[in-house]
Order: sequence, then C-alpha cells, then structure tokens
Amino acid sequence: MSDTSTVNTESTFKEQQKMAISARNINVVYATPTGDIPAVRNVDIDLPRGSITGIIGESGSGKSTLIMAIMNAVTKPGKITSGSVLLNGENDMLQLSSEKQRKIRGKEIGFVFQAAQNSLNPLRRIGQQILDLGRAHEVHDLRALIKYAKELLIRLGLDADRVLASFQHELSGGMRQRVGIMFSLVLNANIVFLDESTTALDMLSQASVLEIIRELQKEKNLTIAFVSHDIGVIADLSERIEIFYAGEIVEEGKTSEVLASPKHPYTKGLIKAIPKISGDIDAAEPLKGSSPDYRTFKQEGCLFYDRCPIRTDSCRDSRPELNITSGYHKVACFRVDAND
Repeated sequence: MSDTSTVNTESTFKEQQKMAISARNINVVYATPTGDIPAVRNVDIDLPRGSITGIIGESGSGKSTLIMAIMNAVTKPGKITSGSVLLNGENDMLQLSSEKQRKIRGKEIGFVFQAAQNSLNPLRRIGQQILDLGRAHEVHDLRALIKYAKELLIRLGLDADRVLASFQHELSGGMRQRVGIMFSLVLNANIVFLDESTTALDMLSQASVLEIIRELQKEKNLTIAFVSHDIGVIADLSERIEIFYAGEIVEEGKTSEVLASPKHPYTKGLIKAIPKISGDIDAAEPLKGSSPDYRTFKQEGCLFYDRCPIRTDSCRDSRPELNITSGYHKVACFRVDAND
C-alpha cells in the first residue's frame, strides 16, 4: 500500500471515529411480482456525535427505509443488498448477530416510529411495557427505570401516573407520540432516530416537544436523526440537513447554508412550496409533477428528471453524483454550475 493510500485510510478511520453513525453504500430493494424495486441506492451518510441531522423529503422518498436499514431492521419484502453501518467507529450493525443487534436497539439506539401505536402493545399498560423493556435489556433497578420514565413524561407535558396506568387506546395520538419519545430515551440511548415524531401534534404541542428534544439533546449530548417532510421543523431543530429524493441524497450540508443557498432544483422547489405567514399566500409554488413511484426508481438518468425545470438531455441518460460545491455543501446535479 502506498504512503498516500495509508494516509487516506487513516484519515477516513479518524473521521469515522468522530461519528456516532457512519453508513456507506447502503442499498435496499423491495421484492415485487415485477422484480426488485430499489428503495435506497448507494447512500453514504454520517451522523456526527452530539449533533442533530435532519433528513427531509416527500412521502415515499425512502427516508424511513434508510433509517431502518441503518438499524438493520428492514423487514420483508425489503432487503438490504449492500452496505456497512459503523456504530461509534466500531461495530458494523449489518454484520452483528441478531442478539447483539437487539441489545443495541433500545440501549444504544432509540427509535420513535412515525405511527406511535405501531410500537406499543395494545394489551399491556404503558407502565408494564416499560418494565418489559427493562427486563429485556437486563436493567437491574426497575424502580429507578420507572422513576426516570415518569420524569421524562412530565417533561413532555403529560400526567405521568395516568399515562403509566393507561393502555394505548386510552391515549390520544399526540400523547402516544410523546410516549414513543419517552421509550426512545428511557434506557439512556445516545443515538435517537425520530421518524416524523411530531406529525400527530398540534402546532403548540409540536413547538413544546421540539424544545424539549433540543434541551435533552444538549443535556445528554445526544446524536439525533430527525426524519420529516416539514422543512420548518428541520430548519428549527437541525444543524445538518440531508435532502432525500427517490432513495438518494441529492443535497446535503449545514442546515443554515443549504436553506439559505439551495443548489439542487428539488431543494429549491421544496422551499418555494412553503406557505408564507405574511404577504401573498399565493406566492407559494407547489412542486410540479408527482412524487416518485416505482417507475422513477428504475430510471437510468437523474431521478428528478421528469419534474426538473432545468433538465437537459444528458440528465435523462446519466445520473449525477453527490459532489462538493463549497465547504461541507454537496449536491448531485449536472446543472449546478450553470445556475449558481
């Protein structure tokens, strides 16, 4: 191995050591009667320790599938076909035994489902489920676990005693969502995935929960990946942003930089589609075309081609790679230079 290769390898390793999650070349397909449909394709993503990263895109873009792939929790008919996911620069989640993965999920990685009821047992009270979780992860002091769960529920604006004594159907959608956030944090996980975790909340509750998430992240130096289709939420909460379209990252960088100076036409379209609080509400421009479907995922060229206002013939025939434009700002678009 040459000296240059050795230096590059060491540099990459040191960078990965700084990352809570370092995922490379993630590919996920879904089996259908007409063949495999690629849902996530050649994705590289890093989650720096102690940071909040926003992952944004339309429904069906593959955001949730990416998160499930990082945890090696993709279920049939989905299948991870390649990739690696280093946890704190060490363990590859895709190579660990099922038992080791189970212990990591919950204890080191917390997850809040998009639909909170999917993670709650309808036949057991919330308090019983916390005890079940503690026993599954060999928590010795279950009283302390319940006490901490109560503290989290109170911080999330809930009546802790009532919630612990309730079945999931006795709680509103917003309450269940906050209970899901409590479950993701109660075992002191240092990495938390939030999948549309404030969608079921009204605006005031959403603002309150986001503030609590921000406070907990600072207190515990949590690494958070926040999946959403709401740019406003991502702008308010995250330091880094990943723009996801049809299973691929099309733009990434510091949130303030990407939103202030978007490069990719999809990112620009998302921002233009946001209704304004003041001024002409008709100024918001909806994205043209339809959200990606199975045909989009099979295109050879740029996946945004059918909806792109600045496309050329070359965009139809070949796919752009994610390249640095400045600093940490990366974009996958052949036309970026022509439209800066």
